[in-house]
Amino acid sequence: MKAIPNDTLKADLPLNLWGKILGATPVVMAVVSTLLAGLASSEMTRAQYDRSYAAELQSKAGDQWNFYQGKKLRGALQRTELDLITSTADVHPLDRATLLAGLTGASAATDPGSAAGEAALQALVDGRLPKTASAPAGDAGVRGALAAVEAFQSDAQIAALLAPIGKAKLEGALGAAEARALAFDAAIKPIGDAIDGWEKQLARPGVALALRRDFVAARLAYAAQRYDTEARLNQVVAGLYDLQVRLGNLSAERHHGRSQQFFYGMLVAQMGVIISTLAMAARKRSLLWSLAAAAGVAAVGFAIYVYLCT
Repeated sequence: MKAIPNDTLKADLPLNLWGKILGATPVVMAVVSTLLAGLASSEMTRAQYDRSYAAELQSKAGDQWNFYQGKKLRGALQRTELDLITSTADVHPLDRATLLAGLTGASAATDPGSAAGEAALQALVDGRLPKTASAPAGDAGVRGALAAVEAFQSDAQIAALLAPIGKAKLEGALGAAEARALAFDAAIKPIGDAIDGWEKQLARPGVALALRRDFVAARLAYAAQRYDTEARLNQVVAGLYDLQVRLGNLSAERHHGRSQQFFYGMLVAQMGVIISTLAMAARKRSLLWSLAAAAGVAAVGFAIYVYLCT
């Protein structure tokens, strides 16, 4: 291979700062190309992670929808049984005084005078459940996104509603919804225990059949209302999980697109490497190195644009 005299090389490259920059083009382009390849790989990895996490959230959403359907079915069964009782027997609204008169020898857990007993009386006689389930689910943005999903709006419309909410706010709304469901379960458990205890007491001999029948009808109405409330709580949790799934898929698509764009930038940088390498073995090095440098600047600028603006 014929050696290139230094004078010739100096003639091809300007003897100034720009000439020094052009002379370093092959190394710089190789570094830029490697950097862009790493960014493309990183974005693709994040896209795959978001897809996997969205699949996990989809499974949790499915569990909550199963709970919702199961509790709605239980509530419907309670109302069906109540309709059968009221259509075949003379049933009256449960009277508080009559019920208290029929409850004797109550334990501490089923004492009508206790806090749990009073709550159970309100549930059976007045049809009032604990108020823990009445709190709204998240802020207005989250409720708007949930309403959009229930209204079967397009993916683009839902994505526009999810964009200002963000992952952290959605996770906060989900945590609050799950906390409300747990709080309702905790509040309803002593009521259920008291009602179960009262049912056993009313089943003993000597208790009027009419009181037993009225109590059973009131218990069925309470159970139907309870299951409906629990179903609504599970519906909110399931809907929030669905929003998280959508948000995860949107994030995955964004990272996938960024990965492709970084890959295109890497190709441009690789082109700069090839051109600058050819320039080492050809004349007019100044022109070819200038083209390589321009390709490198374009690759770096494109990478900055992708990183900041997409």
